[in-house]
Amino acid sequence: MHVARTRKDRGLVSNVKCWKDTLMASVSMSGGSSVSNPGAATGFWQSGHRPTLFAAFLYFDIAFMVWVLLGPLAPIISKDLGLSPAQKGLMVAIPTLAGAVLRFVNGFLVDRIGPKKTGTISQIIVMAGLAVAWQFGIHSYAGTLALGVVLGFAGASFAVALPLASRWYPPEHQGKAMGIAGMGNSGTVFASLFAALLAKAVGWTNVFGFALIPLGVAFLVYLVAAKDSPDQPAPQPMAAYARVMGEGDCWWFMLFYGVTFGGFVGLASSLPTYYTDGFGITPVIAGYCTAAGVFAGSLVRPLGGALADRFGGIRTLSIVYAVAAALLVVIALGSKSLPITVALFIATLGTLGVGNGAVFQLVPQRFRKEIGVMTGLVGFGGGVGGFYLASSLGLAKQWTGSASLGFLVFAGLALIALAGLTGVKRRWRTTWGAALQGARI
Repeated sequence: MHVARTRKDRGLVSNVKCWKDTLMASVSMSGGSSVSNPGAATGFWQSGHRPTLFAAFLYFDIAFMVWVLLGPLAPIISKDLGLSPAQKGLMVAIPTLAGAVLRFVNGFLVDRIGPKKTGTISQIIVMAGLAVAWQFGIHSYAGTLALGVVLGFAGASFAVALPLASRWYPPEHQGKAMGIAGMGNSGTVFASLFAALLAKAVGWTNVFGFALIPLGVAFLVYLVAAKDSPDQPAPQPMAAYARVMGEGDCWWFMLFYGVTFGGFVGLASSLPTYYTDGFGITPVIAGYCTAAGVFAGSLVRPLGGALADRFGGIRTLSIVYAVAAALLVVIALGSKSLPITVALFIATLGTLGVGNGAVFQLVPQRFRKEIGVMTGLVGFGGGVGGFYLASSLGLAKQWTGSASLGFLVFAGLALIALAGLTGVKRRWRTTWGAALQGARI
């Protein structure tokens, strides 16, 4: 009797499993999402592919280190090449602009040939460019701009590392996966800490050669450990970008991220020059001062997402823009005390880091079905913001003898973002925000 019942139970389980597999296959063939999530009953570390997650983080981290490499070296390069303040500003801004544009290119390639191949191509281009700069040297302003364009491929790693990691993980673990991979923006700290120190010891051209060492290690780890998820989404047509860009909310998010991430990366690139010009300190000490602020901004990015989850992304961002604008105005007024100035920039970069996390708490809720396209567009907005800030500080220094005007204008952009957020928040909360189950905006 017991044996018969056991066989009957096994048959029932087998039939249920067969039905479940058939249903999942039919849903997958129809282009929809699976009703049953195979990762739902497992923990985060068991639900995805840990080697790929680590490889994505390492790639992103080292790529971001290289992306802002010209910033800490700018005081030394500009002295050797005799660059004007405006030229220095543009030199450190070009990698940011190139990275913004190339995120579209990498996003397109990720859809067509997969994240791993796209990342492989980008890393080879960056390593080849640095090898040429190391072996033949850079002897002109035009040469620094050309290298900046190549380094833009490192900044475009954003569009590769995040989908490479996130596609392995089910919806309930997306935040953790994106957070771990996205922590790679901390790589900017290493550039601030070590680039000027190495340049002092071996010459700034040789820094490009030394950068090839961590790049090579990260590349080998990437080739061995990273794998494309078997569950790749269908390629997005170019019309998808045009369709999303036809919605006003898309442009608001590009502005919001242009202020938060743009301010973060723009300051990370510009502060070494600001400190050396304004306080007469060495590029090495300027790098340390910059690293303190960049580290704070990187560290609190996950905190921004957590605060947005708890108090709402709109409320969190509103406070971010108000505080950032106030801090930038205080910075523009100037201080002769280096410790006070460093503390102000640490607070500013930390505030902007919170804003980075808050923006990406809102984007997936508004554009859940278009998150891949929106990641590229919002990332582009962030890159443009960084290019504007870095270049405007150089222009302000050349035209007025001080970078204060550049900080004041960017503070104005933060207030414009605050006004825009105030204008749309009621509509957001009564339309797509009202349809969310339990999530706060």
